[in-house]
Amino acid sequence: MKTRAFDLLVPTRCAGCGAVGEPCCADCAAVWDSLTEVARGPTVGLAPVYALAAYRGVARRLVIAYKERGRRDLAPSLGSALARAVPSMPGPPGEPVWLVPVPSKASVSRMRGGAHMARLARWCARALGEQGLRADVAPALRLDPEVRDAVGLRSGERAANLAGKVRLRERGRPPPGARVIVLDDVITSGSTAAACVRVLALGGMHVAAVLTLTAAG
Repeated sequence: MKTRAFDLLVPTRCAGCGAVGEPCCADCAAVWDSLTEVARGPTVGLAPVYALAAYRGVARRLVIAYKERGRRDLAPSLGSALARAVPSMPGPPGEPVWLVPVPSKASVSRMRGGAHMARLARWCARALGEQGLRADVAPALRLDPEVRDAVGLRSGERAANLAGKVRLRERGRPPPGARVIVLDDVITSGSTAAACVRVLALGGMHVAAVLTLTAAG
């Protein structure tokens, strides 16, 4: 009853445009309908990278609201957007997929109320299951606590910042031979995606693709 009363007094607004009703209205959700392969130097030869939108306008507002401003109510919408793109990723149609979220530092995750990409991966897997596709989440990666915040770092600095600091979590690895898709929210220089793919490859896993919500630049 208290929740309903609160919703009436402070109705949910779309994080993209401010319209009253849903966390992400249908018009703003349409921003995720432009799946594009993205070229980034560090990922060349490792795995193809795809983004649902450019990191600007509505897409940027939605990502920032979810990631930095506590709008966890956007997770179902963003997870579903990722799920719609998964069938277009490389690999045999209908083959089970293991979703590996790009990790955040533990201290950052605590400030954000949990690992934001792991949450999206779970919603993505749920949406894929509703489509009749088998998907599981594999939290196979972690970041060394010494990794710096990448905001403001140049491409070379980002790569150096991550060198040797993306680690494999044995308990979270997918089974041998699994079709793996790495999930992230924004790709900038490509250093993070490349580091994640390399660590998974060293662990004997083949990454079919990296799928991100947005691409900067």
